Amino acid sequence: MSSQTITADTSGTGRLGDLPVHRLGFGAMRLTGSAAFHHGTPSDRDRSIAVLRKAVDLGVNHLDTAAFYFSALRSANELINSALAPYPDDLVIVTKVGPYRTWSGEWGTAARPEDLRGHVEENLRQLGRDHLDVVNLRRMPSYDSIADHFGALADLRAAGLIRHLGISNVEPRHLAEAQAIAPVVCVQNRYALDRPDPAGDELLRICGEQGIAFVPYYAVAGEGGEYGATAARQDKEVLAVARAHGATPAQVRTAWTLHQGPHVLAIPGTGNPEHLVQNVAAGALRLTDDELTRLNGLRRPAG
Repeated sequence: MSSQTITADTSGTGRLGDLPVHRLGFGAMRLTGSAAFHHGTPSDRDRSIAVLRKAVDLGVNHLDTAAFYFSALRSANELINSALAPYPDDLVIVTKVGPYRTWSGEWGTAARPEDLRGHVEENLRQLGRDHLDVVNLRRMPSYDSIADHFGALADLRAAGLIRHLGISNVEPRHLAEAQAIAPVVCVQNRYALDRPDPAGDELLRICGEQGIAFVPYYAVAGEGGEYGATAARQDKEVLAVARAHGATPAQVRTAWTLHQGPHVLAIPGTGNPEHLVQNVAAGALRLTDDELTRLNGLRRPAG
């Protein structure tokens, strides 16, 4: 499919609370380099800034980031600030808290509820904002309940530091737990075509019924690294659909994600300007009912 003039508005419009966004957004994690969570070669700064500016030029108005997205020399939040401030009026920046990394990049213990104000303030400082549009609480393995952590963020929302709240890496019970404390505008979970997840399917359904945005991450994994197997396993059905549309397998996976419901928002990330154009163009890819049936057949139980 030709991607030269395709912009993010072709993906349609969704909402994060009262904030309208194009359904094809951008995840900032890879801007810092292939070793964003490890010691390794950082990204090229000018190229990363160019990718961000190109994304906005292509109509992307939903950015997903975090203060813990950094490598040896690059911080995703700082890159966003440098590239885009003063920010366009329609740009929605979503960040997340919960995980903790030391200045040297090592993972620390999961944040305690009383730590979250400092994490929110660090995101504010790095982004140069006086409030955050949306903050997701990412549930860590040590959080059986998220009530105390989500309650701490609800207090910061009441204080005006946060506009809307979301949750990430959760089960349906955590959504109900959070909603008893404050409104939830989005759920961000790992969700992919060839990664069956009954809890994810249930959350997808619940969010659709309640008008909550469902935002999959790792819907299209990059080559190499922990999540490379997803993209490397280019099933014959994915390849067949891609060929029929003159598209790439990654574009088909993104399109399938968006076809899961009008409340689904996609946030593919890249540090490559060419891949960015392809990612945005995937928002215009319309799959037929037959193609969706064939692709849905890939969602077989693990093992």
